[in-house]
Amino acid sequence: MINGNIMIIYPAIDLKNQKCVRLYKGDFSKEEIFNDSPLDQAQQFEKLGFQNLHIVDLDRTLSSNNTNLNSIKEIAKNTSLKIQVGGGLRTLENIEEVLRLGVENVVMGTAAVENIDLLKEVSIKYPNQISVGIDVRKGFLALKGWTDQTQLLAFDFVDQIKECPIKSIIFTDIDKDGTKEGFDLELMKAINDKVNIPIIASGGVGTLENLY
Repeated sequence: MINGNIMIIYPAIDLKNQKCVRLYKGDFSKEEIFNDSPLDQAQQFEKLGFQNLHIVDLDRTLSSNNTNLNSIKEIAKNTSLKIQVGGGLRTLENIEEVLRLGVENVVMGTAAVENIDLLKEVSIKYPNQISVGIDVRKGFLALKGWTDQTQLLAFDFVDQIKECPIKSIIFTDIDKDGTKEGFDLELMKAINDKVNIPIIASGGVGTLENLY
């Protein structure tokens, strides 16, 4: 995320079965485990000097009954990182459950698209603690762990939420995720020009050049 002249980098951990994984272009069948211990991975990031951490609970995106809350709680308890958590947060109860773990903010994705009234409610109740994740494939939003492809343009959706008091918009180009090929800069710029909300670019960093 770029805030004025300051760049804030969020290292990311995707959790599946209490392990750190990487999916290639959002494909759950193309999973690579890169650390069996989420806490160890988070502490490595902290030792490198990072102050923020982005966590996605992949299991919860598919089923609300299968979560990695224990791993998230352990990271929150044993690091000083400012943590944002997304993945399957589709009800007020889900959101409050995660906030009680001591995280900095939560990320709404599918629920923000399907239930804008809920987004408005929680962003007012928890100001500056709600972010919105928009996962984009060829300009259109994808939901439910990227398994449900919509015909809703990301640009149009952002127009609907631009007045909500949210912390940030997290933009993921699904076709770039896990490829280390950079971002869809053109679409991100168009969205950034449309709203007065910080934009966090996610999913495609492979080199330092991708950040500038």
